[in-house]
Amino acid sequence: QVQLVESGGGLVQAGGSLTLSCAASGRIFRSYGMGWFRQAPGKEREFVAAIRWSGGITYQADSVNGRFTISRDNAKNTVYLQMNSLKPEDTAVYYCAANEEGLSRIWDEFDYWGQGTQVTVSS
Repeated sequence: QVQLVESGGGLVQAGGSLTLSCAASGRIFRSYGMGWFRQAPGKEREFVAAIRWSGGITYQADSVNGRFTISRDNAKNTVYLQMNSLKPEDTAVYYCAANEEGLSRIWDEFDYWGQGTQVTVSS
């Protein structure tokens, strides 16, 4: 079992930055894929970024490419999402997730989920 706890959300003005953290506990293997997804009210859950727990390859959605960066610190068992140049359309609940099968952009391929953290970007 893997437990994931997100933190770092909040209210920020457009153009600002936030860093989300996802603290992982339990048995995590190097082959696991870690992802960030988001869901705005009335919208479907959307892929944001993903990284292999062992590092290296990352995926990012086109909508955040060049603004958001996913990274991980294995020593701290934590995955980060650095968000810069935030826009009002980035407003959503952001979820951290783990996929036993590796990297993916598909939310229902992920096995473990955090409770989510709210990000609100004001215009």
